[in-house]
This record gives sequence, C-alpha cells and structure tokens, in this order.
Amino acid sequence: MTIGVGGSTAEAELAAMDVMSAEARPIDDAEYARRVEKAQSLMAEQGIDALYLDASPNLFYFTGLSVKPSERLHGAILPREGPIVYLSPSFEEPKTRSMLRDKEAPIRVWEEDADPTSLVIATVADLTSQQGVLAIDPATPFFQVDGMRRAGNRFELTNGASVTAACRSVKSPAEIELLRHANAVTLEVHKAAARIMREGITSTEVEDFVLAAHARLGATPPGSRPLVLFGEASAYPHGVDYPQTLEDGDMVLIDAGGFVNGYRSDITRSYVFGSPSPRQRNVWELERTAQRAGFEAAVPGAPCGDVDRAARDAISGAGFGPAYALPGLPHRTGHGIGLEVHEERYMVAGNPTPLETGFCFSIEPTICIYGEFGIRLEDCAYMTDNGAAWFTEPCGSVEDPFNLGSA
Repeated sequence: MTIGVGGSTAEAELAAMDVMSAEARPIDDAEYARRVEKAQSLMAEQGIDALYLDASPNLFYFTGLSVKPSERLHGAILPREGPIVYLSPSFEEPKTRSMLRDKEAPIRVWEEDADPTSLVIATVADLTSQQGVLAIDPATPFFQVDGMRRAGNRFELTNGASVTAACRSVKSPAEIELLRHANAVTLEVHKAAARIMREGITSTEVEDFVLAAHARLGATPPGSRPLVLFGEASAYPHGVDYPQTLEDGDMVLIDAGGFVNGYRSDITRSYVFGSPSPRQRNVWELERTAQRAGFEAAVPGAPCGDVDRAARDAISGAGFGPAYALPGLPHRTGHGIGLEVHEERYMVAGNPTPLETGFCFSIEPTICIYGEFGIRLEDCAYMTDNGAAWFTEPCGSVEDPFNLGSA
C-alpha cells in the first residue's frame, strides 16, 4: 500500500461513516460504589480522614459528576466513612443536583461573598472530627489549597494522589472495554485520514478531518486539535506553530484520539507519502523494533521503567542518543491512559512502580531527527495476568502501516 495512491476525499470518507456498532457501555452504579469503597479502604490504611475532590477527572471517576473547573470552587468531600457530600456555588445547586447519579445526595452550598475553602474545612470537620488529615485532589488549584490551609490549620493537608492515582491506575474490565472501543474508533479515523492524503493538502485540512471523523464515528473529540505533521515538522514531538503542505516523499505523522463515555484513545501513525527513501525505511524499521521491545518488556511485576529502558536501548544501540539526546528519543516511552490522555503510571526511566494487571498505557518511543523527519508509532496496551496486550494492532511495515495487505 502506497499512501496517496487511489486516494479518497474528506467528503467521501465522512459520508461513508456511521457510529461504530460495537457496544460501549458506560460505567454503572455498582462500579462507582466499588471505587468509593476502594478509596475509603486506602484512606483507612493511610490514616486519611477525608479526601477533597475538585472539579477534575478525579471527581468524575468517583462520582460520575463532570463539572468544568473555574475560579468558583465546585467539588465533593469523600470521608473515610459514609457517603460523599457535594460542594457547590449556591446558584448552581439545582443544576448540580440534576447531574448527580444519586439525586438525594447531600449538597452544601456557598454564596458569592463567602469563602468556599472555609466550607470545605467546616464540612470535613462535621463529617470526621475537629482535626485530622485532609487529602487534596492533586488537580486542585493552589489558591484553593492555600485557602484550605488558612481556614483549617488544625487539619494536616496531604497529597491525595496516594488515593486517586492508586485507584485510577488499575482499570476494571469495564474501563478496559471502553478504552478498547475508543482506540478502535481512532484507528479507523487514522485509516480514513491516510486515504485522503494528496499532494498539496494542508495539515490544517487533515486536522479538521480527524476531528470530524471522530465525531461521525461516535467519539467525542478532545479539547485540543490532533497533531498532524508533514516532512521536517514531523521531527518535533509536540508539533510546530505553522501549517504545512504535503509534498511527495514527506514523512506524515498523525497523533490523534477521542473520548468514548469519558475514556480516551491515543494512537500515532507515521508513514511516507509516496515511496520511502532508504533512510526513512531504516529509521521506520528501528522505530517499530523499539516499540516492540517496550511491549515485550511489559511483564507483570517488572518496573514501569523497564518499558522505557528496553525501547531506549534499541534506539541507542543503533547509534542514536544516548539517553534523551537528539537525534534520538527525547521523551518518556509512554504514559498511563484512561479518563485523561496522560495519567499515572508513566513509562519513564527510573520509575520503580511494578506493572500490574489493569494498568493501561501507551508505548510510543519517538525517533526525532531535527532537519530531516521524525517517526512515532504509538499504540496503547493493557496489562493482563500473563503480560501486556495491545488495544490496537501495531503497524506492519512502512509501506503498509495499517496491515491491509493487497486491499
């Protein structure tokens, strides 16, 4: 398969799309209850009296409530024992209640001229005691944490990541199925994007198509635009600040994803528009080898850092690097994925966290060669009792990145 031969159009591809038929069931009430139970068990082990959840993915994870973060405090208190209590601006209380899974759950409100951080402390004191340990959602803005510190000097404030990350890092079977579905959608978008490639198309046109295609297939596009890079621009891991126009022989790099019932996909494909040069082919093959090495290093009980080390060793062994030096691999090999595109646990050098069943993460050892091109092959994997498994099939070859054979 040569990219750009027998091409299609964006309009034709979108017209042929429909919501993907695979069933994507949302998280049910029983699973939310299990999450809260696990969090409270961890809090008991760690001597935490209550956990403050800000308007963040952590609030959504434990409650199903999705609130846009702003300067107004909006969140919840999860005590070590008992039900969750929600916190809301007074004028938002009716809306907040309408969004709760449990319509009878307690909500405490604050008025516009009040200090909401004092409400946090007062609520914790009522639910627990007049002193103790309050864990803070790590996504909470500093000004709110500072307010809680001043309002509640009888409470010890600590980082709630010891609870939130521990819970969210291990995905349930239901979460894994949602991630599988989200990644399947994104892979179809990648295939369609490859079919619309033509000389003269702009990276902005492809970005627009990728967003529209995710929506047509039933996924919610992320808040940011996908990464679409041509030629030398593909060497920059997070892109460039100018659009490009596709030319024959360019390396194409597309990094994209979307949400399905709150769960995020993340896939990158790199291929050549036209026929690859020997240099492009050799580096592409090395990238595939490095990605495979990272995958094979992901065995139960091994440190997360081993995934990075294996991929990085493959790249440096071919004369790139060493370590993070360019040309080579300048960033970590992977990141956890779930409700957010980047979350715990990270596949980075020195991370001793043992891989365990339920971890979900990307494997994406980019090779960056400034002045020439870059190649990233990114697929997400999940840990089983027997080792890692892919959500999507990795690329087969530079000529056939989607394993289509003669199709």
